[in-house]
Amino acid sequence: MVALNIMLKVAIVNMKGGVGKTMTAIHLAAGLARHGARVLLIDADPQGNIGHALGVRIGRSIRELMLGESPMSDVIVRGVRERLDIVPSTPAAFGLDMQLAAQPSRETILARRLQGLSGYDALVIDCSPAMSLLTYNALLVASDVIVPVGMDGMAILGARQTLAGIREISTLWPDRRLDVMAILPTSVNVAATKATRAAFEAFDEHADLGSRLYRRGIRQCIDLMYAVTQGLTIWEYAPRSRAAEDYDAFVDFVRGAGDAPSERTADANKIEKRQTVV
Repeated sequence: MVALNIMLKVAIVNMKGGVGKTMTAIHLAAGLARHGARVLLIDADPQGNIGHALGVRIGRSIRELMLGESPMSDVIVRGVRERLDIVPSTPAAFGLDMQLAAQPSRETILARRLQGLSGYDALVIDCSPAMSLLTYNALLVASDVIVPVGMDGMAILGARQTLAGIREISTLWPDRRLDVMAILPTSVNVAATKATRAAFEAFDEHADLGSRLYRRGIRQCIDLMYAVTQGLTIWEYAPRSRAAEDYDAFVDFVRGAGDAPSERTADANKIEKRQTVV
C-alpha cells in the first residue's frame, strides 16, 4: 500500500446524501488553506459539485486520472484559491466501476496515482453517498474520516451505515489506519427543534457515534446557499455569518488548535492532542 507523506488525509463521507458533505469538504479545505496549509481537495463524487461550487472550469478530471489517461500533474487545477488546488470530477466518473472492473487491485488505484505527490500539507477528499469504487479508493488513501450528518430522523441510519463501511475497509485491509475523527452535525436548527433534539439523543444512546459527535455542529445558515450560487466560500460571501463562525471553529478543531467546545466528549477531546497541521 502506498504511503503518502502528508500530515492530514481526510475523507468526507456519509452513505446518506444531502447532509452537507461537499460543503464541509470545501470549507475544511479552504479553511486549512486560510491558515497557511497547502491543500489538495479531491472530488471523488461523480456529481462533480466541488468544481461548480468553487466556480472552476473543468477539463480533465478524476476519471482520466483513475483510468491512467492523464497524470496527476495534468488533472490538478491549481490556484483555485490561495494555497488551494483541486482534482475535479464530472458525471463521466459514474462509469468507473464498470470501466475498471477487470483492473487488479482496483480499490487502491487512487493511492497509486497519488504516489510521489508532494508540496501539500493536507489532503481532503469529498466522497459520494455510496460505497462505490471511488469511495473505496478515497478511504484507502485517507487516514481520518469526517461524517457530516443532517439532524433529522434518518441521521443516525446514515452514520451507522458509514461506520459499517469503515469497519469493512479495516477488516479487508487490516494494515490501514482509518479513524473517525468526528461526526459533524450540519444544518443544526438554532431553535433546537424536536427533530434536532431527538437526533442528538439518538447519537448519545449509540456509544460509537456519541463518543465521536462534534456537538457544536454547523448551524443552519441561508448564506451558505447564496455563497455556493456565487461560486464562493462562506468567508468570501458572508465572513460574519454564523456558518463562517462555525466552520472557523471546526477547522480549528481539525487543526488541533483552539479550545474544544465544552460539550465535546472525552474521546473526541483526544483529537486535540495530535500535532497541529499548520
